[in-house]
Amino acid sequence: MTRSNPLFTPHKLNYAMGNRPDVDCILCAIGAGDKRVKNLSVFHNDRFIVSLNLYPYNPGHLLIFPIAHYVDIRELSSEEEKWLQRMQRLSLTVLDELYQPRGYNIGYNIGRTAGASIQHLHLHIVPRFGNEIGFLDVVSGTRVIVEDPGQTREQMKNTFARVVRQTQLQK
Repeated sequence: MTRSNPLFTPHKLNYAMGNRPDVDCILCAIGAGDKRVKNLSVFHNDRFIVSLNLYPYNPGHLLIFPIAHYVDIRELSSEEEKWLQRMQRLSLTVLDELYQPRGYNIGYNIGRTAGASIQHLHLHIVPRFGNEIGFLDVVSGTRVIVEDPGQTREQMKNTFARVVRQTQLQK
C-alpha cells in the first residue's frame, strides 16, 4: 500500500482551509511591512526579498520573491533576472554554511494547477538531507519538521548579512 507523505505542520491546516490574512497578496504585504502578515524575511535589497517559508518542507526552506508583484518569471526584466540569480546564489551559500545539506530542490510553482497557493512569483529553495526518512515517516506517512522557522530567522539574517559583507554583494 502506498502512503501519502503529509507534512506535520498543524498550523498549516487553517491556511489550507482558506484562513489567510486579509490582504490582496501575502508577499506584497511582506514587502510593504504590513503587520497583518507574519514576516520571516532574512534578507532583502531594493528588488527582492529572501524569506523563510512559514510552512517549510525542510529546515531552511527559503522563498525568494520580487518586491514588485509578478506572477510569472517571464515578466521579469533582464536586470531583475540577474538579481534573482544573485539572490539564489547567496541563499545557497548561506544554507550551505548553516545546514550543510546534501542537495537542493529549487523551483517555481506558477499557477494554481501547478501548486501555487500564492499568486506572486516566488522561487523555492528546499535543502535536502540524507537522513530525511525517519520512524514517523515510515509508520504514519508524516514528516516532522524539527525547526520552527521563527526560531531560525535571526541566525539566518545574521548569516546573510555576514556573507553579503564578505562577497561585497550590493543591496
